[in-house]
Amino acid sequence: MNYCSECGNSVELRIPEGDHLPRHICTVCELIHYSNPRIIAGCLPVYGDKVLLCKRDIEPRLGYWTLPAGFLENGETTEQGAMRETWEEALATVEILSLYTITSIVHVNQVQMFYLARLLKPEFGSTSESSEVRLFSEEEIPWDELAFPTVVNALQRFFNDRRESGRYPLYRISLNRQDPESNELLSQSEVEL
Repeated sequence: MNYCSECGNSVELRIPEGDHLPRHICTVCELIHYSNPRIIAGCLPVYGDKVLLCKRDIEPRLGYWTLPAGFLENGETTEQGAMRETWEEALATVEILSLYTITSIVHVNQVQMFYLARLLKPEFGSTSESSEVRLFSEEEIPWDELAFPTVVNALQRFFNDRRESGRYPLYRISLNRQDPESNELLSQSEVEL
């Protein structure tokens, strides 16, 4: 950040009084510009024994498969954001069942929330964000073509929970680093709530 969004003057990076982290502070109006993690909301849509995945038609990870998800908008709940993203990326209508994974993606300043959701009808389609949308059984999942570690985590937990207990607890996961070349995690921790 170079300029204040309030008055247009230059900003400097320093620790404000009473704070412990460096912030961009306007040199004229003294407005403190906070930069906080972005919230991503999405769904793990289930229909029968299959899950709905979207093939990304946008960067990042163009051409890879993902669960429908995206940045939360102002004025909406995380559930509303998850349902909106599912419609925008898959033209699918879902019913939210429960929050399933909360992932702190520390190295990119994001928090991602996937809701377990029921696909109301097997009706879906491609959009400007997804070149293909399809239902997959566990055996059909293109594991080597999944876009993000958070998607891999959610899907592995879902199929494991379904096999082992039929219960879907809330998982809290922290991803601390990722190899930019391979998209593989270098550090991860998890807590089942």
